[in-house]
Amino acid sequence: MQVQDQSAAIAFLSDPATHGGRAVETVETHISHIFLTGDRAYKLKRAVHLPYADFSTPQIRLDGCRKELALNSAITPDLYRRVRRITRTDAGLAFDGDGDLVDAVLEMERFDQTLLLDRMATDGRLSAPLMREVADVVAAAHEQAPVVEDESGAENIAGVLDINHAGFGESHVFSDAEVAEIDSAFRDGLERHRDLLDRRARDGALRRCHGDLHLRNICLFRGRPRLFDCIDFSDRLATVDVLYDLAFLAMDLWHREMTAYANLVVNRYLDAAGGEDGFALLPYFTALRAAVRAHVTATQAEEGDDDKARAARAYYDLALAHLRPAPPRLVAVGGLSGSGKTTVAEALAPHLGAPPGARLLESDRLRKAMFGVPSTTRLPDSAYTPETSDKVYGEMATRAGALLASGAAVVADAVYDRPDRRAAIRSVAESAGVPFQGVWLQAAPEVLRRRLEARQGSDSDATTQVLDAQLRRDPGAMDWIVLSAETDPDDTAAAIRDTRARTR
Repeated sequence: MQVQDQSAAIAFLSDPATHGGRAVETVETHISHIFLTGDRAYKLKRAVHLPYADFSTPQIRLDGCRKELALNSAITPDLYRRVRRITRTDAGLAFDGDGDLVDAVLEMERFDQTLLLDRMATDGRLSAPLMREVADVVAAAHEQAPVVEDESGAENIAGVLDINHAGFGESHVFSDAEVAEIDSAFRDGLERHRDLLDRRARDGALRRCHGDLHLRNICLFRGRPRLFDCIDFSDRLATVDVLYDLAFLAMDLWHREMTAYANLVVNRYLDAAGGEDGFALLPYFTALRAAVRAHVTATQAEEGDDDKARAARAYYDLALAHLRPAPPRLVAVGGLSGSGKTTVAEALAPHLGAPPGARLLESDRLRKAMFGVPSTTRLPDSAYTPETSDKVYGEMATRAGALLASGAAVVADAVYDRPDRRAAIRSVAESAGVPFQGVWLQAAPEVLRRRLEARQGSDSDATTQVLDAQLRRDPGAMDWIVLSAETDPDDTAAAIRDTRARTR
């Protein structure tokens, strides 16, 4: 198909006179020209005809802009404004005139490019609170994403594998043997996960998602994280299991060696989504996302870019690393309120199991979910009766058992100040036939009180009065490893890992 020239439209959008004399900055991507001026951004689709994207004519580009506006406005309405037609007049080109259509652009609110999350990651400006908020935004977007019911989960992933195999053949970075090795590993994984993929699709997990959910396509806008630039040119590429959509973000963080944030995002997302039936798929999904980046980057290296070739190999190695099996295990972290259980558990989880680490089950969040309130909402005292607490601990044990059976690693975080509850969580591991490690965090009462008094925005509702009641109870004989809770949480997590290594 002939690709129509769009140089006139590029010149028009690059001219400050088009924008009332305001200066124009330009940014180029592989399928777009972006023009930044004043408080607006104009996105022009390149006049290209690629195997996965056809923008060869002005009318196709206009239709593509309209679709992009509709899709992105559904999740980020305050960032996307409207579609502008570029038309011909006697005096030259103009926006939205009556003349012939020359091209089309998507008009957006301009945002500070330093607030792209990939820039923030490079500059060390990401934070745990921000990544929790990102996970919540992704979960909300997936909740409203249209369900696709005419394809099985395994068929959907088989299509991705076919695209990957063809993509690896477009470059000379990898040998035929390397391409065959990674393709075989993914095909074997597909067979292992076939039943779970199909079950998730039947349950509504296969949706028309963002499709390109990495850090560069998330920004801070008006103080909150926003998703933008979803795949609009191919419903096929964007119709995926919601966890495969999330996996791009997790893989991007892991690739940048931000493993704690990768694990945090996944766990927070699953808490917000209300379940973890597909958790065992995440190592496979993150590997698949890394393989996609490997062959795309390798293709870019065909022009002799050695840096791109090295980057492609790094993604290839990452994909194989994520495909390596890791044995399931259960670690329970207990201690009185204020002992820092959750902080230690969060520091520990990225280091257990296959990437992106262990599933973290936390009693405070489970209790809030049981009552249908956000994790930071304070519950009344009636939500903390012994009967309710028994239900919370029972739910933790049930979910831990299911996760272990699926092959995942689990970190269970709760007070565990009763021998029967400690025995119950141990029995979950014994029933699953996996290693168990119980850790009790201990600190002086005055340290615990000081921490509780200083807490802000915590998921826990514990007060110093709650702590006093705990201190009056006898926790019984302690057969778990006892560690000081007065050291740095990362050091405590490292001590747990070291103890596990020495006692295996």
